[in-house]
Order: sequence, then C-alpha cells, then structure tokens
Amino acid sequence: MSSKVTINRLATGVPGLDEVLGGGLPEFSFNLIAGPPGCGKTTLAHQIMFKLATPERPALYFTVLGEPPLKMLRYQQQFAFFDSQAVNGAIHYINLGDDTQAGDLNQVLRRIVAEVERHAPALVFVDSFRSVVLASETQANPNNNLPQFVQQLGMLMTSWQATTFLIGEYFTETDSSPVFTVADGLIWLRQSVLRNSMVRKMEIMKMRGQPTLPGLHTFRIGPAGIQVFAPVASLEGSHQEPLTAPVGRLRMGVPLLDEMLGGGLPRGYSLLVAGPSGSGKSMLAAAFLAEGARAGETGVIAVFEQRPNRLRSPQVAELIASGQVGVVDSRAPDLSIDEVVLLLITEIQRLKASRVVIDSLSGFELALAPSFRQDFRESLARLVTALAQTGVSVLMTSELEDRYTDLRFSPYGTAFLTDAIIVQRYIEVESRLRRLMAVVKVRGSAHSDQLREFTIDDSGIRIGERLSDQEGLLGGRPTRKRAVHRAEAQGDENA
Repeated sequence: MSSKVTINRLATGVPGLDEVLGGGLPEFSFNLIAGPPGCGKTTLAHQIMFKLATPERPALYFTVLGEPPLKMLRYQQQFAFFDSQAVNGAIHYINLGDDTQAGDLNQVLRRIVAEVERHAPALVFVDSFRSVVLASETQANPNNNLPQFVQQLGMLMTSWQATTFLIGEYFTETDSSPVFTVADGLIWLRQSVLRNSMVRKMEIMKMRGQPTLPGLHTFRIGPAGIQVFAPVASLEGSHQEPLTAPVGRLRMGVPLLDEMLGGGLPRGYSLLVAGPSGSGKSMLAAAFLAEGARAGETGVIAVFEQRPNRLRSPQVAELIASGQVGVVDSRAPDLSIDEVVLLLITEIQRLKASRVVIDSLSGFELALAPSFRQDFRESLARLVTALAQTGVSVLMTSELEDRYTDLRFSPYGTAFLTDAIIVQRYIEVESRLRRLMAVVKVRGSAHSDQLREFTIDDSGIRIGERLSDQEGLLGGRPTRKRAVHRAEAQGDENA
C-alpha cells in the first residue's frame, strides 16, 4: 500500500503554462506571481481565475487599490477569457484599500479571514500584496510582523483548502521578502525593451512537489490573454503523434533536379537552397510545394519578410487560396524561436502537412527579436530539430552574396544542420550573367557532382546540360572544373 499523497494539478487555461509548470498548478498551493509593473501579472492571475472559478468552487479577488476594482475590470474585460456573468457569481471582488491604508497587518488578516469564511472560496488572489507590505512599513505599528503575517496567511489558506496567489511588484530575485520562503510556487515575469521590440519572459523559480521546466520561457499578451511558448521538447506530449515518414523520395517539381539529387529528396530530410538574390530560390521552393499538391500532399510555407503578399508567387498564392498550403507570416517585431516553432507545428498538424518551406533564413533572422538574433545559430538548430520530430520534409532558402570565385552555402555556418544542400550562383560569360546549380550534399545518398546551367521563364526553372570543363570565367577567374572541386571540398567538410 502506497503512502504517497496524490496532489491534484489544476489546468491553468493559459496555453503553454501547464507544460512549463510540469503538468499544471498544484491544488491548495500558496503562490507568488512577481515581476515589475506592466509585465502581465494581473492578466495572468485573471486568466487563471476565469478558467478555474465556478459557482461551486468560487474565487475571491482582493484588490489593494486607492479606487474600486471597476477600473481594473474595465481593462480585463477586453480579453477573450473574461466572462461578465461570472462576476458576483463564481468570482467576487473585494477592496482591501481601507484596511491596508490603516497599516495594521492584523486588521488586513482579519478582513481576509472574514471574507474567506463567508464565501468559502477555492481560489484566493491578493493584488497587490506588495502594496500591503509597503503600507504596513509606513505605519509605526509595533504589532506589525511581516514574517508572522505571511506565515499565518499561508497556513490559513492551506487549511481552508484554497489555492492562493499573491501578486506583487518585485524587480529582482534578490529582493528580501519572507513570502519567497513561505510560497510553494514562485512565478517570475520579466520584460525588456530593445529597439522597437518588447520581449516578455517567464521563469518558474519554484514549484514544490513537481519538476518544472527550467530557464526563461517567452510569452505574449494578446486579445486572448497570455500565451506561453514552451520549448520544443515539452510539446511532444501535448500535440498529436508525429507523422510517420514513409520510406521513399519526394519529387522536387523541377525536371532533371530529381536526377541530380539521386532520385529525389529523401522523405523527412531538410534541404538548404542557398544562392544570391534573384537566383531562383523562391521559385524552386514554390515548385517543391506545387509538386506536393499534385501528389495529394499538403504543405506549409513560412514567410518572414515585411511584405509577404508581394513576395509570394502566383503559384503559391493559388495553393494557399485552395487550402493545399498553409502560411505562417507573422511580422511581429519580437518573435522568439519557441513562438516560431509553435506557429509552424500548429499549422503542420492542422493540415497534416508533409512539406514545409521557410523562405528565407535571412527574413527569419530579422523576424526574431534583437535579443534572440545573437544566438541565431542555436535557434536554427532548434527549429530544424523540432520540424524533424514531426516527420516533415523541409526546404529552407538562404540568401548569399555571390562573390563569383567562392562557393559558400550559408552565412550562418549552419550548413551541417541540413541533410541536403543545393547551391545556386551566377557566372559572368561574355558580359552576361548566367545561372548555375549544383547539388553539394545529400546525406547518405549518391548524387550528381555536376554544375548545370539553368534558366527561368514563365513555366518555371529549366535545368540545362552540364557545363564543359573547358569553359572558364572572363577576367582570368577560375574554371568551372576548379569551382566544382572547391564545392565538393566544402560539401565534404560541411557534411
């Protein structure tokens, strides 16, 4: 017979928060939601309250304001989670302003006890608890004992079987407060402004009795309330099972390219298409999605440019309009990698997509908040890993400066992350620019080592014959043969 006590975990109603908490909020716990002004503490508290409160298990929300809670409700009712019918039914607001201003902690405690005995709540919120503390410190009351007050409040709430939240304005974790010790859970919210982006992050610094996800987790406040972007590893259990990638190869939709790849792109592979501006990367990506649609497969395209509607080809626009391709085109200036991954995986699972295009990595980098761009290589690795877990085949485009004599595959040093690489480039012949394409790498598979010229017309990309070894570049530049050898050498190194 087991002697363990099972702790019930409450679903918070905040997307992503339960994953970060390690399965939900422990029932009857005594918690502190802390952070600087404006970071979302009150919104988080209300979102949890409106999710959990019922007429049978009501909530008490104590406000410590110089005015009635009407002003606070005026703003909270703008969120989708707000239910006006729950107010004065499942949810009761009580103003502790007069009790707090007296500066007597015993009086505040007596008022809280009286209201709890009257309503028998399952949830109790005190906003702002920090105001209660500051008011007691301004009064020369020898009977005020903050540690004793916090200890008694915690014990009373637990004995009444109420899940409690104290909301307070704390700026750093080094702030000395007895509530940090007494609290079962400590949820810390942060926010930072860099240029024109606002980045908000959450850390579960403490949650007794369960393992939480360590580290900082970005979140966004939108019309629906707060959404927390849990890291990729924690999303595995919250989504449907990953797609099973069948054995085989995908057709690319460009004649002769499948042959160059050794029979097509192996399913579940990630492909990097690198080349300079105007070389045809986006057109190749569009052909990849269109070929999938012809085979009855759905796809997703992620566009991170500032004006995506002007960048989509008519072919891709038709696929999106028909529902065969979903689009992720968030242009928010403060995206995090976890938010991007969630957007992509949600769309992949909605359509049961098997093909994904990211056009382009340069736009993806600029779409991230400035604070995340410093770790772009790590972010890209997490993105590729997360998409691989779903079983989709991914095509990513990468903008490169064409230096004519150098073959490079990624400005980020991340070519090794992908399973296959196609490089596009220009050469100068008789005062004209000509386009070349080569397959640099297909992991675990034989592939062509030829540089082939290709053209672009109204029907798409047309790959021509292999260039002869004798053809060289004007101005004494290296021959095609030497360029091929350099490409092979760098491809082996990146592999």
